[in-house]
Amino acid sequence: MPVEFSVAAYRLGHSMIRPGYRLNDDDNTLLPIFPVPSQGLANGLTGFQAMAKNRGIDWGRFIDLDGDTRAYGDDPGKVNPPNADMKRRLQFAYRIDTSVVTPLSLLPSSVASDPPPSLPQRNLLRGFELGLPTGQRVAKAMQVTPLTDDQIIIGKAVDQPSGDDVVGKLSALPQLAAFKGKCPLWTYILAEAANNRATLNIPVTPAKKISTPQLGPVGGRILAEVFLGMLFGDNDSFLSAEPDWIPSIRNKGKQFALRDIVAYANGK
Repeated sequence: MPVEFSVAAYRLGHSMIRPGYRLNDDDNTLLPIFPVPSQGLANGLTGFQAMAKNRGIDWGRFIDLDGDTRAYGDDPGKVNPPNADMKRRLQFAYRIDTSVVTPLSLLPSSVASDPPPSLPQRNLLRGFELGLPTGQRVAKAMQVTPLTDDQIIIGKAVDQPSGDDVVGKLSALPQLAAFKGKCPLWTYILAEAANNRATLNIPVTPAKKISTPQLGPVGGRILAEVFLGMLFGDNDSFLSAEPDWIPSIRNKGKQFALRDIVAYANGK
């Protein structure tokens, strides 16, 4: 497996993680991704333990299931008076950008027993130790025009930045001067996505459109080539064993999606 995939491109998901999730209607299942004892949050979604009986997943909170359209809105704690629809809302992944939630910079020892406890630092160090090429070098190798340092934004790809949402452009950050013109591949792929927005209809009520980052030509190509290469290289994959196969349940053919797999697993 190419290290450009495993150590950089496929780590795009780190920027999409929320600080916590509500698993179902039980208020005790609104949990941070890791315990925060200093704030009285002794339980988290860390794993490495037997599953609590009240932690069954309400999949409608994580994926848009047919016939189960949820509300879109702010965190329930910010809605006054409290709104039951907000508690049941679809919890979208965060946008792909050069930002991660605070808990990922403070990994518990059960997850990271050796320093540093910061996941972004660990990603960058691993890329350096494995000799990954910079994002600009990979772009040039793909004959893609590299992002300029002005286009590499460190921070959140929100529609209306405020406060410390955006740290700044790579070109204007003296503390990151060493990376001008040679951005680490992982950071580059995230910044590239933030420059590659698409307007999408999202399945909520009321109907809503959002502008959201998507993988660009470098990150998207690395991911697609590796996944397709693995599928074509595996003699047991459908592309090899039965290339004309199409799903035969629920939304058959090209409309078949992850929601259909989840619904089928739930007996619907």
